[in-house]
Amino acid sequence: MNIPHNSLVLYKGGPARVIAIGDKLDIELEDGRSLRVRPKDVVLLHPGPLAGLRDLGAISGDVEAACELLEGGQTTLPELAELIYGAYTPATAWAAWRLVEEGLYFRGPLEAIEAQPLREVARERAAREAKQAERHAWSGFLQRARAGQYALEDAPYLREIEEVAWSQRERSRVLQALDCDQNPQSAHALLLRLGYWDGAINPYPHRLGTILTAPVAELPKLPVEERRDLTHLPAFAIDEADSPDPDDALSLDGDRLWIHVADVAAVVSPDDPVDREARGRGATLYLPDISVPMLPETAIGRLGLGLMEISPALSFALTLEDSGAITAVEIVPSWVRVQRLSYTEVDQRLREAPFCDLYALAERHQARRAARGGFHRFARGQNASGRRSG
Repeated sequence: MNIPHNSLVLYKGGPARVIAIGDKLDIELEDGRSLRVRPKDVVLLHPGPLAGLRDLGAISGDVEAACELLEGGQTTLPELAELIYGAYTPATAWAAWRLVEEGLYFRGPLEAIEAQPLREVARERAAREAKQAERHAWSGFLQRARAGQYALEDAPYLREIEEVAWSQRERSRVLQALDCDQNPQSAHALLLRLGYWDGAINPYPHRLGTILTAPVAELPKLPVEERRDLTHLPAFAIDEADSPDPDDALSLDGDRLWIHVADVAAVVSPDDPVDREARGRGATLYLPDISVPMLPETAIGRLGLGLMEISPALSFALTLEDSGAITAVEIVPSWVRVQRLSYTEVDQRLREAPFCDLYALAERHQARRAARGGFHRFARGQNASGRRSG
């Protein structure tokens, strides 16, 4: 290969000027260094003369017109430079080569350069821009995350961390890039550290595949059936002030203690879809942040004790001796009129009937259990509502 003095050559992807010729070539690089290389280590782009690499400045030309004109054919570097820039000079040769190297409009070796269809150019440009935008977004996210921060545009990366925290995926490039362990606990800690999660978010139900939505099913109307009318008995559902689903209540009728339980069987028949769904769930799930009912939410309004003026219930009557021993039990479907009270309200009314009498019953029952070796839950200092008094 004949390489003239002061010619433009390509060396390791960059431009170089030939400054001396012998067994080897002395070339000048862009940074001003001189090297001695073998002729086969360079590619001739233009025979020159090239006074200096500073002459290879940016120039303009109609690249798309040349690409469209050449579509489906081949050309050489000199021809491409003339077509785009109107002349074949060291500067236009270098500019044309940069286009070939870029691979967007033109591709191939210098002696057989192919023009790409403009529709492919548009697709490739969009893909490159999207990739560049992704690199920029990724870099910005990592910078923010290392500073313990996040932005709205970081949502895809944060979702990936969440999936690990929920045990929905085993590994994450985000955790790897941030030098975090690849496990749910590490992902959870990172989300807390970034402030994307707070302490109220509980990932454990997701990890266990727990259903966190209420059942959706239509419940039938209450059937017309025989029920004992116990609406004359004052009945009290005692629970936390914010409890949404009162399901039991107490009444006192002489020596009989009535325990009323919301009668779900009034509208849920054995082995119907609602029953099967409830059996599959096992129980209402109470979590720190939410509760997930085992029955459709409409069941609460229809069956919850005290949510309507009169409620259907399954009532248990316990006849008690003064010692607290149970001498008789009666179980009846019933209608009850229930008043809802909070633990705090009952605490303040323990001197009133029937709360003082219920308290006395509870004390006698616990004393009897303790005498028989039972677990003594009703500790000193607690009241009839089961809460410790001040």
